[in-house]
Amino acid sequence: MKNARLKAIYNETFSGLRLYYRDTNLSKNLILNYKVGQIIQEKGFTDMTSMGGGLSGNLRYLIASAHPKDLSKFNPDSAKTGHFLLDTIAYFKVLDIQKIGGKTQVFLLNIPDNSISLFKNSSSNLEEEIIEKARKKFSDKINSSLIPELQTEGWKERTKSPIGMNENGEMYFDDAKIKTETPKRIEINAARKTIEVDKKPWWKIWQILFF
Repeated sequence: MKNARLKAIYNETFSGLRLYYRDTNLSKNLILNYKVGQIIQEKGFTDMTSMGGGLSGNLRYLIASAHPKDLSKFNPDSAKTGHFLLDTIAYFKVLDIQKIGGKTQVFLLNIPDNSISLFKNSSSNLEEEIIEKARKKFSDKINSSLIPELQTEGWKERTKSPIGMNENGEMYFDDAKIKTETPKRIEINAARKTIEVDKKPWWKIWQILFF
């Protein structure tokens, strides 16, 4: 793959990257379907929140994405829940799975649909950086207070379903069909700008400089 295309893909994936949360309760068998490095597809809309508090279920999806829709711009009630939405047929790479006690965090990176093979067969220093930050965020928040606005029946109904599979554990996308190649690690030099998320510093990558 030529450098120009790699730059375009990494810019699309990481430029403006932010973290979002989606808590639910899943059985152990469903949680075990997730594997680090796996590519999954969500057929439906992905509802998530920008508000990070304590876990309101036994599973937290921490979703890193640069392209969700901010529904508060269209519905004032959505501002109360920090409601963001990803369109149907969204692809994710499972970057990390972390467990503390009876709680699990599955860290998902939202990736472009034209980059599935690339992300399946490679890793990067950027992924390693955000994994480290995600792990710290999980340990910091696991004992935090719940956010009342996210405990309503309406919000829990929106976020109860697993991502990437149906309620019987059948995956929507067969990760095994992706052509495997020799794994490679990509070093990326990126310019960063600090932004605020949950009143704590986070960062976004605004330009991939070179590989």
